[in-house]
Amino acid sequence: MFFFDPQDISSDLSHLAKLKELKKNEAQLNQQIADTRKELGQLKTNAQTIEKYAREKYMMKKDNEDLYIVQQNGVPR
Repeated sequence: MFFFDPQDISSDLSHLAKLKELKKNEAQLNQQIADTRKELGQLKTNAQTIEKYAREKYMMKKDNEDLYIVQQNGVPR
């Protein structure tokens, strides 16, 4: 009865471990959402932030500049 019960100790322990993992993931995602909202707020209000974002994410450059792409471990950044 101890091992065949649907609410046995091993199931409870695995559920608790899964719950702990899900809470950790939730905290990470909430932090990521907060960071993204902060970045979005800056993009809406600051022209320098828009330029920095375009340069970093889309590798845009000014007409009088040269762009060098540095790779780490064979993967472009």
